[in-house]
Amino acid sequence: MSFIAMNRFKVRLGSETDFETVWKDRQGRLNELKGFQEFRLLKGPEGDGYRLYSSHVIWDSRADFEAWTKSQQFRDSHKNAGDKTAQSPIIEHPQFEGFETILHET
Repeated sequence: MSFIAMNRFKVRLGSETDFETVWKDRQGRLNELKGFQEFRLLKGPEGDGYRLYSSHVIWDSRADFEAWTKSQQFRDSHKNAGDKTAQSPIIEHPQFEGFETILHET
């Protein structure tokens, strides 16, 4: 079964467009990797001073996801991820969650 890798982001209210633009304008290279199935950026509810977002990537397996985290494509896509200046739309470090699929219906 598949593996779903998610990161939850708390984005400053008023910075949603900037955050979304970064994702829309990035050069996605996930499709270059074995096991990549699908990527989604999800916009969630408003919290206390932030809007919740989640990146959601489906992989064929946990091993394929782990290979991604060791790839040049991963390093390239995360080279500016540590920028947490006052101007950054992200309030705190994203929260990673990984799930192995045990049931899938279509």
